Amino acid sequence: MTEMLQPADAPLIDTDPGPVELHARNVAFDFEQTPLHWIPGHPMASNVISMLNLLLPEGERWFVATYNEALPFVADDELAATMRGFIGQEAIHAEAHDKALWEFLDRHGVDPRPFQRQMQFLFRKVLSPKHAWSQDKRRRDLVERLWLIAAIEHYTAILGDFALNNTWRQHHADPAMADLFTWHGAEEVEHRSVAHDVAVYFGDGYLRRGRAMLFALSGLLLVIHRGSRFIAKCDPTMTYSYRRMWTEYFRGARAGVLPTLRSIIFATFSYFRPSFRPEQIGSTAQAVAYLASSPAARAAGS
Repeated sequence: MTEMLQPADAPLIDTDPGPVELHARNVAFDFEQTPLHWIPGHPMASNVISMLNLLLPEGERWFVATYNEALPFVADDELAATMRGFIGQEAIHAEAHDKALWEFLDRHGVDPRPFQRQMQFLFRKVLSPKHAWSQDKRRRDLVERLWLIAAIEHYTAILGDFALNNTWRQHHADPAMADLFTWHGAEEVEHRSVAHDVAVYFGDGYLRRGRAMLFALSGLLLVIHRGSRFIAKCDPTMTYSYRRMWTEYFRGARAGVLPTLRSIIFATFSYFRPSFRPEQIGSTAQAVAYLASSPAARAAGS
């Protein structure tokens, strides 16, 4: 279980709601009044979280494309239905963060285009299916990509749990941006088992799981580091330095507006336990409760 920073006014939710039917929530967010540094007093933490808007749209679309590729091979009707719910949620995630790129970052003078091109190359070229390969090789590659998604989803569940249990509200964070990331985080907790179950269905194996995690971890560290530096350098209101970035990161982690390195490291090692299950991270009840109260989700009628 990751470290949890329970908001002071958040109710404690212990009742397991049981199986949850996944469905997309057609949410919309208005960032017209959202400042670039949307967590007051924490400009670098604001940028680090906002950096996810650079990474997520292309990654989420890659998830959707890979699952659409895998669906015809799934004979289990229940798993196929769950995959379709996952696909719907991930597609809306991509749209919501893509909107933030242009209606938030671009409006504040942070041009996302250079970094966006790098993400497009990674997800549309490097990680795309190789149609020239033989059928057997394409199938093996599909299984590897499904395990890579499962490993990445381990971290989105960790971040989702953090989004539900941080101190943004106590620091008077902008409501629209806080709702965007908390809504997204809640859905990541809600569907945290799907990617693992799909990968197991296509080809279980501890070595395959561990290899995917090592690849995912190194890739995520690279793109998150590059993305954080990119947005900090583009921030027109502050002077960037590498030392300041790390100093401000640790200050934000102590304040509970960023996840601690300790929680990320602990959760990474937990993935390598043979008995690991995604349900060990976060609370479905807490996620469902937030989704019932999220301003954007309620406005969407979901």
